[in-house]
Amino acid sequence: MYNPAAFKITDSASVEELVRRHSFATIVGIIDGVAHLAYAPTLFLPGGKCGRVQFHLASANPLAEVQQGARLTLSFLGPHTYISPRWYKTSGQVPTWNYVAVEAAGHVRRLRTDELKSQLDLLVTQNEARLSGSEPWALSQLSNDRFEALLKAIWGFEVELESLEGKRKLSQNRAAEDAAGAIVGLETTDDSASLAVAQAMKEVWVGSNI
Repeated sequence: MYNPAAFKITDSASVEELVRRHSFATIVGIIDGVAHLAYAPTLFLPGGKCGRVQFHLASANPLAEVQQGARLTLSFLGPHTYISPRWYKTSGQVPTWNYVAVEAAGHVRRLRTDELKSQLDLLVTQNEARLSGSEPWALSQLSNDRFEALLKAIWGFEVELESLEGKRKLSQNRAAEDAAGAIVGLETTDDSASLAVAQAMKEVWVGSNI
């Protein structure tokens, strides 16, 4: 990704946390010279150079035909929103878009059935844990026949990452007073993404005079 030094996340633990928090990824692969995109929840696991990412796709998905060892790129998009120049104190500015994103790449392998089962169980457990209220749902609530039918309809994959790069474009290239104005402007909206960006900007600008 294009990632100027002002926006680059240099702490690998922070990048990994973003992948876990914004785990629904866009997955890009080349098959017979044609780019194919897929969208899937992912599971980040330690190991290797930059960690590993597992996911599964419907067997009918064109990207499920990707060859063993092929290179895949994954994009994890965090909060993002429009920034209006009317929020800036400095004149002569133009509109922009603030966002948080992570890009990863590596070579793919197909998972064995036991590995796929483990992935599904972990994905459900992790996501159910984020919910409040009643007893968490578990894969064990499915009948064996239903679960086996599900397994036959999907393919599991793992990408051992060779690169993992994070970016926070949150007005770090602006004057502090402009960033402060943008935060105030975002907080006047009732849009959840704008509010999330405002919070992320506050975290980046900790220690400034904002």
